[in-house]
Amino acid sequence: MPQHKNTHTSPDAPGGGPDGGVETLVEHGKSDDLGDAGAPGADSEDGGAASGAAAGPEVQRGAPAGDEGGDAGADPEPGADSGPSAEASRAPGAEAVPEGAPEGSPDAEAADTSAAKTDPEGTPEADPGTSPDADRTPKGAPDTPAEPLRFARLTRWQAEHPQGARVLSRTITVLAAILVVCTLVMPATIVDLGPAKFFRLPGEAIVGAAILLALPRKPRVVLAAASGVVLAALTVLNWLDMGFKQYLGRTFNLVLDWSLLGDAQSYLEDSLGRPATLAATAGLIVLVLLLFAALAYAVVRLSNVLARHSATATRGTLIAGVVWITCSSFGVQLAGVPLAADSAAVTLQSQTERVSDTLKDEAEFRKVAKVDAFGATPPDQLVPDLRGKDMIFTFIESYGRSAIEDPIMAPGVDKTLAVRTEALKKAGYHAKSGWLTSATYGGSSWLGHSTSLSGLWVSNQQRYRTVMASDHLSLTKVFKKSGAWNTVGVMPGVQKAWPEQSFFGLEKVYNAFELGYKGPKFSWSTMPDQYTLEQFQKRVHGKKHDKPMMSEVILTSSHQPWGPIPKMVGWDELGDGSIFKGIEAAGNKPADVIADTTKSRQEYGKSIQYSVTALTEWLERYGTKDTVLVFLGDHQPIARVSGNHASRDVPISIVAKDPKVLDKIGDWGWSDGLRPAHDAPVWKMNLFRDRFLTAYGSTPHPKKG
Repeated sequence: MPQHKNTHTSPDAPGGGPDGGVETLVEHGKSDDLGDAGAPGADSEDGGAASGAAAGPEVQRGAPAGDEGGDAGADPEPGADSGPSAEASRAPGAEAVPEGAPEGSPDAEAADTSAAKTDPEGTPEADPGTSPDADRTPKGAPDTPAEPLRFARLTRWQAEHPQGARVLSRTITVLAAILVVCTLVMPATIVDLGPAKFFRLPGEAIVGAAILLALPRKPRVVLAAASGVVLAALTVLNWLDMGFKQYLGRTFNLVLDWSLLGDAQSYLEDSLGRPATLAATAGLIVLVLLLFAALAYAVVRLSNVLARHSATATRGTLIAGVVWITCSSFGVQLAGVPLAADSAAVTLQSQTERVSDTLKDEAEFRKVAKVDAFGATPPDQLVPDLRGKDMIFTFIESYGRSAIEDPIMAPGVDKTLAVRTEALKKAGYHAKSGWLTSATYGGSSWLGHSTSLSGLWVSNQQRYRTVMASDHLSLTKVFKKSGAWNTVGVMPGVQKAWPEQSFFGLEKVYNAFELGYKGPKFSWSTMPDQYTLEQFQKRVHGKKHDKPMMSEVILTSSHQPWGPIPKMVGWDELGDGSIFKGIEAAGNKPADVIADTTKSRQEYGKSIQYSVTALTEWLERYGTKDTVLVFLGDHQPIARVSGNHASRDVPISIVAKDPKVLDKIGDWGWSDGLRPAHDAPVWKMNLFRDRFLTAYGSTPHPKKG
């Protein structure tokens, strides 16, 4: 089909005006596909090398060939048009490269640099204020003064700094490759981060390159962009895995754990303040969005480079594939790290399996929750050996095995346990202690509470919701069902509606707003444990009742970030809690403790000492011959404090004046006193309910769903 050429001179273009002009070839009636992203011309790794708007200074033909990198020396992308029709289809304002110009010649370089404005990869040779699509004016649209001016600025800079344009473009390409490789080989834990982990050969990159090389332009660009988005999503999931392993000792669950992000934000707000939390949240959102955009751009850019140098890229991909297979087969390592990597594939596989396992687990656990060994036990056959006792079940936040055995925390905590054991003995109390393996680690305290009290292994949020919606008999609800106790909860950490009250069988719950506290918060903890216990005495334990009381009390002063930490004051001086204002103001700032691992361990140990002291002093001061105290930790502290290989064990103690109470558990093998021995029995936390009920005379009557 004949092609019609129009010529015109743009006064805004370089060399335009009365003293010169730029001849423009405009193609009518043909829209051949010549570039990687739909614009006329092919992309160039070195700043754009196919046809574009070249309007720089006149260059001398026949100059020696320059640095390789322009399209003059690049293999044409398969499927791109060439010949006269391609030459005639240059964008408005483009100067045709003289036919036969040698590779690297000034004419070719001028054409190379002039095409950057149409680079679909957003080649950074463009003026920062220039729209990447500025030169993509629809055919037949009238020229506007702004567009030629922008073209002129772009092409003038490219023509005046051809070497700088090539260097900048190559730098961007290298950075894109580094970004993609780093995200592909990124380890799944913070402790594994190190230089050796990033000098690896990702198998996913090799497979991806092979696929992209085999595709035509449009499918290639679409697949490359989609691959960048998927890689960004996997990277975000990998970051979440890192954070969850560091703080909760487990990986992120794509189905169940999104709700915990809100809890994390609330925790940061309580610890660092609202402005800092909002700034951190906004920064994180921006970072994630930039990651998605950067990876999508990077993969598209690299795919364009592969397409322009398809022959070289194909050979390189084959060689890299052979190297990867060889390294994988023979276990070749660099600084102790396998050279062949498939981290992204492993992340994708593990996340997929985790989702599948979660969905299966939900259905299976629902069946398990319907089975209850004591579900049909008549009320008069429930804990008959504890009738007449005031039962208190107390959870100490983050009270884990590390507090007793870690070399940094243990000296102070062990001394406190020894001193408090002797003090209780003088008051007529005795204790036995053992270990329970918690269903959670580093956080999600409600999972530990529900596991120990339900007799079910409640290890994730879905199981928790299933249990809370069931009629499974909790240990605390046993006392209500028996009809021999009144039941109450003291929950200073509860700051909103708490429908779980029904499952735990609590007739009344005192939350953070119902204890009359007027003092300052201690980071996340709404009030010091000593104040909580004093209010428990005034509102519950110290009052006369028609029945004994069964109480569940949650102590929160040992909650991270362990700064500031309350101090013991005179029990008669507590008042409304205002006395703690000076103590809170003089304490450590949360940010200072969070940023220092050693200080976090030290302050954590001090917080456990405070909570144990407050609880045992309360018992020594207010306990009676009928008071029975069961206290335990809900989980270990975060891995940054307890270590990356710490167990999930927590201490548990039963304290009573009546020797018959402890005689009932004499065959458990627990240690005397408040400190369990290193070799004391270790049970899974969900086994405690049934063993406790059996020890105190309950008769099993199974209930099956």
